[in-house]
Amino acid sequence: MCRITTTEFKNNYGHYIERAEVERIEVTKRGVVIFTMVPKREELGERIKTFFGTLPPEASIGDDPYERG
Repeated sequence: MCRITTTEFKNNYGHYIERAEVERIEVTKRGVVIFTMVPKREELGERIKTFFGTLPPEASIGDDPYERG
């Protein structure tokens, strides 16, 4: 993870946009984090984890032998 100031972000925007594709970047203003850039694949991974946490343990992913089709 990388932590930078808003000024650094503003002055090197393109660099940090590219870097955000592979790592999490926190942008601070006066020492307080105002936003975080998260790689898309990391964000999707977190969403998937929360989704699967809501499924009952006996649930499976794949073909349903009882599904009509």
